[in-house]
Formats: sequence, structure tokens, C-alpha cells
Amino acid sequence: MSSTAPVPEQDTTSAGRRIRRFLRHNSLGLLFMTAFLICLAGQAAAGHAEFNNQLKTDGMAPLSFGAYLTTSDFAVDVAENWQSEYLQFFLYIFATVYLLQRGSPESEELDRSGTESDEDQMVGEHAHDDSPRWAADRGWRQVVYSRSLGLVMGSIFLLSWLAQSVAGVAAYNEQQLRQLQSPVGWTEYLSSADFWSRTLQNWQSELLAVASMAILAIYLRQRGSPESKPVGAPHSATGVEG
Repeated sequence: MSSTAPVPEQDTTSAGRRIRRFLRHNSLGLLFMTAFLICLAGQAAAGHAEFNNQLKTDGMAPLSFGAYLTTSDFAVDVAENWQSEYLQFFLYIFATVYLLQRGSPESEELDRSGTESDEDQMVGEHAHDDSPRWAADRGWRQVVYSRSLGLVMGSIFLLSWLAQSVAGVAAYNEQQLRQLQSPVGWTEYLSSADFWSRTLQNWQSELLAVASMAILAIYLRQRGSPESKPVGAPHSATGVEG
């Protein structure tokens, strides 16, 4: 009669330590990704209920939750939020290369604006053994990698904005047809009040949030946060993280 050998206690303890270390070392990303999924699920549930209420008002049959997730209404609501968030990061990443805010930890030091030297950025011959491989390259790979964060953020913004416009015109035309009005083309929708209302209401909130963070961090503190200066740092200290 065979029996299962017990797992050595040392192995289970080691596995537990690895899991705890992984969770601790990745807790920031895990927290926000989990919160994102919860909020997305909540948005889908609330949007589904609102959408069906509107269908009932228009005398139409309600949709199932799965069917609602494939509608242009849900797609445009998600895309318009994504594009504004990535616009915020894209602008902030590139703007902080050259623009300064005295006293803000979100700004470069006042004498260090610009792309900095190869030595400061540890690229080319100044790359270290553990530097990313493309950082040591002296050709196009280094040029692209040196700007890869902003380029990816900008690309996601443009793709999300395109998705918003495509889903938006579909949702707009559905509403037009329910009201027995003629649908519009994609290019016509891009100049419509509906498209720019959806777009600008998100842009203004994101830009206000960035400006508030850059300016309020001059005078206010959050002990232990890298987004804040040390509690005792003077208000004029710039580019200093806590």
C-alpha cells in the first residue's frame, strides 16, 4: 500500500516566504490592478442597469449582462476614461523633461532640466553591467528605449482615443435611430458636440489633478511617500523625494 510522502516543513516555509516576498515587493501594482478590476466590474454592473432602464423607457427589451459588455455604450464609457488617463501620463512624462516647478518633488531640480548627459543617464559607454541591453547600444535602439515610456503612454492614449471615437459614433447613432433621426459618419462625429463633451470633461479633470499634485506638494507632505518631500524639507526644495 503506497502512501504520499509528507512535504518537508522547510519547503512549505520557503514557498510561503517567496509568496510573501512577491506580494510585498509588488504590493503597489497588485493593489491598483485589483482596485481597477473591482471598479471596472462595478462600472459594468451600474452601466448595465442604467442602459436597461433607458431601453425600458424607449419601449425596448432589456439586454443581458454579457450582451451589454459588447455594446458601444460600454466600450465608449471605458475608452473615454482610459484615453484621458494616458494623456495625463504622456503629457506629464514629456513636460517634466524641460519644464520646472520650484519646490515640487514632481519637478526636476532647477539646474537639471533637459535630457541630461549620457553619463547622468548611464547610456552608451556609461552603461553599467546591469543596465538594460538597449541602454548600452549607440544606435536607434538607445534612441527608442530612451523615450520608450512616453512613446508607449502616447500610443495607448491615441489608440484609446481612436477606440472612443469609433465606439462613440456607434453609440451616438444608436441613440439617433431610436429618436428616428439620421445617423452620422465617423468624421462628422469627430466634430460633434457629443464627442468633444465626452473628451474635454475628462481632460480638464486629469489636467487639474496633475497641476494640483505638482503645486500642493510644494507646501504639503506625506511622510514616507516618494511623491512627497521629506517632512522637514524646506518649501523651496525641488526634485527631492521623501
